[in-house]
Amino acid sequence: MIKILLVDDEKLIVKGVKFSLEQDGMTVVTSHDGEDGLNIAKTQEFDLIILDIMLPKLDGLEICQAIREFSNTPIIMLTAKSEDMDKIMGLEYGADDYITKPFNILELKARIKAILRRGKQKSLPPPDFGDDIFMLREMRVDITNRRVSMEGREVNLTAKEFDLLELFVLSPDRIFTREELLSLVWGYDYPGDVRTVDVHVRRLREKIELIPGEPKYIHTKWGVGYFFK
Repeated sequence: MIKILLVDDEKLIVKGVKFSLEQDGMTVVTSHDGEDGLNIAKTQEFDLIILDIMLPKLDGLEICQAIREFSNTPIIMLTAKSEDMDKIMGLEYGADDYITKPFNILELKARIKAILRRGKQKSLPPPDFGDDIFMLREMRVDITNRRVSMEGREVNLTAKEFDLLELFVLSPDRIFTREELLSLVWGYDYPGDVRTVDVHVRRLREKIELIPGEPKYIHTKWGVGYFFK
């Protein structure tokens, strides 16, 4: 059964979303403030977390950043603001998706199902040789178990960051346009734009490149996109 954590201080929204998701057979744990929501995230396992940005005690961005220190659980941010910067900030802090209030519950359900579905799928079929473990200089990528380590130290990637890395590792030297990456990793029906790709590539570089400004793995083809060396 799918288990979701919903953190929002608007009790009517929480009540409505909880009821609707539970009608679809999901289990929904709720919280109305950021501090309590973070404590719940630390003590229970969830398939997905929904966070409002504007919360008492700790805001959604702070919670998202804190969760990324110990968990790769997919996160959807809820924002009452429609400005692009608010959406990009959510992605910067490790969110997998965002939705702007007021939202249609059917749209939220579609986003949830899309994220959970992508988490179970591979971006590309695995190669036919040996175990799906790649040793790349100081980096070790375990495709099957979705784990990455640098010089023996575990690297905590979000679901989208790993999907990007997997796609790159399985297709070395292939140049992907931003539009291709958006379609392959987020899905052709994803409502965001190519800046989402840039944000995630930058975050991925910060985690796997010794010098993010001088990347050894993920390179930029100016005016085109990215490729993996």
